[in-house]
Amino acid sequence: MTTTTEIVAGGGESDFMTVRGLRLTGTQADIGRGLAEAARDTYGWRPVPAEPRRARARLDWFAEHWPQHHGRLLGAASAAGLDPDAAVYLDHFTGVPEGSACSVTFAPPWMTDERRGLVGRNYDFFLSSPEALFAMLGGQMPGEDNGVPMASRPFVLTSVPDDGPATTVLTMNELDACMEGVNEHGVAVALLIADAENTNPPVAASPQVGLGAAQLPRFVLDTCATAEQARRALLGAKHYDLGVPLHYLIADSSGDAFVWERGSGGDEHIIDADSAALCVTNHFLHRHRDGTALPEDNDETMETYARYRSLAKRAADGDLSGPAIRAALEEIGFDARSAGAYPIRTLWRSVLDVGDRTMATHFYLGDNADGSARYSDERVFAAR
Repeated sequence: MTTTTEIVAGGGESDFMTVRGLRLTGTQADIGRGLAEAARDTYGWRPVPAEPRRARARLDWFAEHWPQHHGRLLGAASAAGLDPDAAVYLDHFTGVPEGSACSVTFAPPWMTDERRGLVGRNYDFFLSSPEALFAMLGGQMPGEDNGVPMASRPFVLTSVPDDGPATTVLTMNELDACMEGVNEHGVAVALLIADAENTNPPVAASPQVGLGAAQLPRFVLDTCATAEQARRALLGAKHYDLGVPLHYLIADSSGDAFVWERGSGGDEHIIDADSAALCVTNHFLHRHRDGTALPEDNDETMETYARYRSLAKRAADGDLSGPAIRAALEEIGFDARSAGAYPIRTLWRSVLDVGDRTMATHFYLGDNADGSARYSDERVFAAR
């Protein structure tokens, strides 16, 4: 096994976040051990007690349906000095809190100047510590927030396993999950809040058998070489959320793309791109896809409909080169001027090139005096 860590953005006294890059090679168990050690050193991770039957059932499910993750859990057990059959959760899931707002668009190869499919995404999230954030979500006004912001220590993880596809992913605070990423086959995935105005705060529940909401992108990247394989894999998988419904844009290098959604009753929806650009913000597309017939935004929607209209107009105008996608995302991003007193920012912007198998990202470092956001230089990370 080889493990290499570097600071890829931020890290100064005036910077909001320190972004670490972690490159791991070897078996899945080697990679899992490296991830567990990094989580322990950065976040104080340790396995938490679990009901024995549920812990065993989760391991069995992963072994059958997601063997790459099962192998990484064996490595995590080794890092923790535990038997893999111990009654603990060897991975960790935390729901994405209510109110985060993200935007994603996919342009297929035939609609870009580069002649390669491009996924552009803004990741919008709070600047608060977990304690202050959950106090706000519970209707309490917190005092001075001296905690570490939960989004201030993200990782770019590049894994090159002996027994699976290479992946590059970006994760906020969970090293067994990711917010977006691309694999060596040219499959890209990004997650977003799915129903902003009806989302509840995360519930205090334990992981279930199957895929946690933030683990689903890693599952797709580990197991699928095309968007069609991803459709079938997700239809056959067991997955759950913890009170915060998410949806996912999944695309491949051929130009095939879709959005995966689960309704409140567990019904599953596949919304295909139909040879055109595909835009997603923070409302269910299976309910509202027509940009000319959207509801009006209110205080709870975080401008999901306005952001969707903006992206859909850009797509309809056909201006979808890499620079144009970056400009479109900048136009609908959050900074101190657009978010006001609400402690949310566009924490990073990524452009995933499914033809080149790369992810180009810049990261939020703080606010300028005029309230505009200050970002790092854009870095390019490759799934190889």
